[in-house]
Amino acid sequence: MACAFAMIMAGGDNADLSVLTEIRSEPAVPFAGKFRLIDFSLSNCVNSGIHNVAVLTQYRPRSLNDHIGIGKPWDLDRSSGGVRLLQPYRGGPYGDWQRGSADAIRRNLDYVLQQKEEYVLILSGKHIYLMDYRPFLTHHLRTGAPVTIAIRRVNRRETHRFGIISLGTDSRVMEFQEKPRRTQQNLASMGVYVFTRDFLVDVLSNSGGDDIGQHILPELVAQGHLSSYTYPGYWADASTVQAYWDANMSLLAEEPALNLYAPEWVVHTRSQERAPVKLGPAADIDGTLLANGCQIEGAVERSVLSPGVQVAEGALVRDSVILNDTIIESGATVERCVVDKQVRICRDAIAGHSDNNRPNPELPARLNTGLTLVGKGSVIPAGMILGRNVVIHPFSDAGAFGKCKSVDSGMSIGQNLR
Repeated sequence: MACAFAMIMAGGDNADLSVLTEIRSEPAVPFAGKFRLIDFSLSNCVNSGIHNVAVLTQYRPRSLNDHIGIGKPWDLDRSSGGVRLLQPYRGGPYGDWQRGSADAIRRNLDYVLQQKEEYVLILSGKHIYLMDYRPFLTHHLRTGAPVTIAIRRVNRRETHRFGIISLGTDSRVMEFQEKPRRTQQNLASMGVYVFTRDFLVDVLSNSGGDDIGQHILPELVAQGHLSSYTYPGYWADASTVQAYWDANMSLLAEEPALNLYAPEWVVHTRSQERAPVKLGPAADIDGTLLANGCQIEGAVERSVLSPGVQVAEGALVRDSVILNDTIIESGATVERCVVDKQVRICRDAIAGHSDNNRPNPELPARLNTGLTLVGKGSVIPAGMILGRNVVIHPFSDAGAFGKCKSVDSGMSIGQNLR
């Protein structure tokens, strides 16, 4: 296998995830009950024999920094190699804050030059996939190209969300379009690249481009330097509310495309000490993923529950993603919702109830499919009714609702903390 170290891009903001990224960076967003999005890239690295990893942060990094710590869950707490958190900074020849993925790496070229490995694996910290990077690196060596990009086919209706590739002979990339409005192609960039280290340093030292996808890749295509590697496995970019909900719900299939139970490819994470799941005598569970520490007395249907969630007797959760330590009191109903951590949905409240599917004006192109979002630490008062496409911003309490007894579809409550 090629000798490589990894740089994981974990610094960007993403308003398309609404309340989930108001208080944390996107790679720190919880997923599949017990994991965070960045766990997949970190686990892929160590499972592929890569134990020298840098994580580049910027936007709201505290939750991510706390999660990674010194890297012990991934066997990255090492004196040689291991995980390094490269924090953003201002000043010097670069001026203000980093302006994109390429600019973030450019500001850390001194770190790149200090590494002994000959190849640099550049990854996104927000994608969901189980990939052995060793065949990818072997392919890079075999082609002799200075840069190789991992690609896969995506649904043609989703091509506007990705960098889209056109291939020539010998896997060479002939054209790269960043998030095109219309295209006949459906080969998408996975945000996974391998550079020969000295070539990366040369490119970033001589190009003023700030973003790898928007600026650097088109330059490399024009110069004939970009090769490709087609990845056949599961890969998801859960960077919109709908894509996040879909990715969680896909885990409930009888044979999900993402196998989190394969002993040969464990997804590592920082796990809290929690008691086992507890089901009460009236509990009714159907097609649901329950993480450790959940206490279920009511009914849960086709949902994903994170550690410590409590569902009281007489409560109903259906088609929803419920994050850590949320409490759903007796008589409450939660349907087609994404509920962040430490929320309390009080007695007889209803979240996600209406025949009206009016889009939310905060995200009219994204929040229009009937999903209702409740931000971290919020309290939904007893008897409150939330419609579809509603946004409850983090830490909204009874005072944020005033005298309202219901929130119409498409409305928002509380202050946007972004």
